[in-house]
Amino acid sequence: GTPAILPIITALKNGESITFEGKELFPEELCTPTDPGPVFLVLECPHEGFVDAVCENETFKRYQEGVPEHQVALVIHMTPESVLGDSRYQQWMERFGPGTQHLVLNENSSAVHNPRSYKIQTQLNLIHPEIFPLLTTYQSKEAKAVCPVPIVRGECLLKYHLRPQQEWQRDAVTVCDPGEFVSEALNLPDFQTRVKECKESLSAVPGNVSAYPEIVFLGTGSAIPMKIRNVSSTLVNTSATRSLLLDCGEGTFGQLCRHYGEQIDQVLCNLVAVFVSHMHTDHHSGLVNILMERRRAFAALGQAFSPLFLIAPEQIMPWLHEYHNHCEEILGDIKMIPSQSLVKGCENIRPKAKEFVSSLLESYDLAEFQTCEVQHCKNAFACSVVHKSGWKVVYSGDTMPCMALVQMGKNANLLIHEATLEDGMEKEAIEKTHSTTSQAIQTGMKMNAEFIMLNHFSQRYAKIPLFSEDFSEKVGIAFDHMRVRFGDFLAIPKLIPPLKALFADDIVEMEERKEKREMRLLKETALLLDKLTSGDSTEVACQKRKQAKNHQELPDKKLKTAN
Repeated sequence: GTPAILPIITALKNGESITFEGKELFPEELCTPTDPGPVFLVLECPHEGFVDAVCENETFKRYQEGVPEHQVALVIHMTPESVLGDSRYQQWMERFGPGTQHLVLNENSSAVHNPRSYKIQTQLNLIHPEIFPLLTTYQSKEAKAVCPVPIVRGECLLKYHLRPQQEWQRDAVTVCDPGEFVSEALNLPDFQTRVKECKESLSAVPGNVSAYPEIVFLGTGSAIPMKIRNVSSTLVNTSATRSLLLDCGEGTFGQLCRHYGEQIDQVLCNLVAVFVSHMHTDHHSGLVNILMERRRAFAALGQAFSPLFLIAPEQIMPWLHEYHNHCEEILGDIKMIPSQSLVKGCENIRPKAKEFVSSLLESYDLAEFQTCEVQHCKNAFACSVVHKSGWKVVYSGDTMPCMALVQMGKNANLLIHEATLEDGMEKEAIEKTHSTTSQAIQTGMKMNAEFIMLNHFSQRYAKIPLFSEDFSEKVGIAFDHMRVRFGDFLAIPKLIPPLKALFADDIVEMEERKEKREMRLLKETALLLDKLTSGDSTEVACQKRKQAKNHQELPDKKLKTAN
């Protein structure tokens, strides 16, 4: 069998002779000559300052001498167009010879890498084109370099086979077909009917929607990015020229690119401040990329650079210092405002932070920017933004039901509250210090919020969360790339029937999982009750003896205490 023969094969492959059935066998009798396999190189050259080092590298030169055993099958270039266009780099590429393939990975690799996200958005767009705008693709404005050797631009899931035959394979390359996405949705049972009914009901809704504030949900999932829901990030456009980012999870810049396309540079220049609720990475790991891309955007548009206000727990600074000292200089791109300094009644605010707060309020034309500590991890904060015109937006970050949040958010126009888990999972919510759907809604009701947008769903609800009995005309579900204005509050609840039709199969599956979980809990409870009521007679007798003994010893203990 395999377990018996495996040591024999291993020994032969290692060049050792073995004895089998009394006969000595040598590797050369059974094994083909060792094949070193094709050579491929992966190279990152981030800018022209590294070109000379690449060209003079002795290891690379060995593969450019034309020796057959050193023939390179593929070179993967992670380089910007400026490097590809450098004459020194081009000469270095030529030295590999005509038998080498060259794959280029940079901003001009414009393939769609996540068709699932485009599919969902295309289908949601059928329900309400303004609230669910179609996604776009970001095309770099940098001119493509003309190379002296043939190059292949990277595409998502493009493959290059090294053996048995060296060749490109494109059968898995991702393709977006909007027509197919639309057709699939229209063929779902009841979907067209529900969409028609929804649009008829929306025709009676007043249409005077003020353009600002505008809330764009960039990430509505928790913990890790998934195909449909990215991690936490919400853009609040307070005017045509000013934006605020509430949390900045991994992939936030990519989401901005997909939402705004060629307008991305202006959007980044409009971004004045980022609020980071707490130090879990799904809420801040996209910050560094935003800082770097924002600096690039100012340069690209020829605008004067201004640092970004960062409202965050002070604990973020050691991480930023570490990155600044060992990777790239970024501290000049931020003006730090500790979240604690914006808590109502705080008196220990540093003079510099106080100056930054005044500038922040002036930049957004705000009457107040307030924070409060919430019940999640240590140093977790929610925030409240009050505009001079009177509107108020409150963002919970991650939290369990929290009275401090209720007090801070009194009479908010909009509460964006996390609803990580479904009803019935209150125990898990306590363990993870999150809120269930109904708990989030009740928080909004207690603060008398005009409207509640549920956010930060567990990735177990990839497409849509389970609906709670507490859902009302004041509650909506956030989706990635959803765009909400205050005038949409009346329309959003009317979207629920077509949403249920679009995701009917997913809802059925989640309800089945919920039923199984509830049945399991009932069985566990029944077993526990049975154990408590019947019990083991020996154990019960033992407990009675212990109680009797304790009762007999009680006077002695009292006497001893009295002494």
